[in-house]
Amino acid sequence: MRKYFFRTAVAFTFVFMALSSSAFAQSKLRVGAASNIGGMIVFVAQDKGFFAKHGLDAKVVVRNTGSALTKSLNAGEIDFAPAAFTNLPVALEKGIKLRGVVGYLGSSYSKPTHDGNVGITARPNSGIKTIADLKGKKIGVTFGSTVDLYLREVMLKEGMTMSDIKRVNVRPPSLVSILDSGGVDAIVSWEPNLTRSLDKVKGATLVSRGGDYICFCAVMHGKPETVNGDRKRTQAFVDAMSEAAHYLRDPKNLDEVSQIGSRFVRGMTADLVKRTIQHVVYDARIGKGTATAFNYSVKQLIAQKKMKKPYDPANYLDTSFIDSTMKRHPEWFADLK
Repeated sequence: MRKYFFRTAVAFTFVFMALSSSAFAQSKLRVGAASNIGGMIVFVAQDKGFFAKHGLDAKVVVRNTGSALTKSLNAGEIDFAPAAFTNLPVALEKGIKLRGVVGYLGSSYSKPTHDGNVGITARPNSGIKTIADLKGKKIGVTFGSTVDLYLREVMLKEGMTMSDIKRVNVRPPSLVSILDSGGVDAIVSWEPNLTRSLDKVKGATLVSRGGDYICFCAVMHGKPETVNGDRKRTQAFVDAMSEAAHYLRDPKNLDEVSQIGSRFVRGMTADLVKRTIQHVVYDARIGKGTATAFNYSVKQLIAQKKMKKPYDPANYLDTSFIDSTMKRHPEWFADLK
């Protein structure tokens, strides 16, 4: 009898040690995401356990803008973060060293432009019905952001410049409230603020949405030493993001992912998530098309005099990890073109 209990105790000890060893084997990872529906792949990866499934003990760090995420990355507060192609190349030209490893937002893999999740809304009685009506009006926009470039490109097509309007620098969380209070005549924003402004400001109108003016595209990147210092961890991260993106795109999961988004983004209800993610493409792939989209944005930044010359996207993009993921798990990408 004693031998039985002894053997049983030993067996349980080995099982406990094995489970504990497995838990301790998880690699710690700090993942940055923007405080909007752009961060949905990260939110789903965390909430549904895809990070954990792939051996990662992940902590999600949320910031309001891509520039804030980049600052946190530089400060060593996070390991991986996204930044939009509409402003990232400027930082790369100035010398920041980053390696992009997996898609975060947008359809850059398949087309050079994607901006369906950004647009312009105007107050009632503002006299703004078209882009031409923006002339002489006060426009709320976050300076230096993707939507700032969108505003410039939209106006350029109408034969106007930024000097034709009165730009007001507004932080993303304050865009809807400043429109509601009458502090500006119109705002340029991304989702969910675009839809939220139409909900909250009675009589507000949608002046413009998308139009393929810019590439609101972003890739998750890290410092070279982070990406290459532990390639096994980086591969696990790319695998988790890819599987989460596939789960996110599946229509039958819409109700669940909407609830997830409402838990991660302050002030965002499940209903608002459901109505806004339809305007966003969640594609983890990066490749030749991504490089084309990157170059498209660089040309726009050079035209704005924010950059001096072209920047080779090969110095930023590292497709080796996603190539491996796509080869081992084609089922995660079967629904994409």
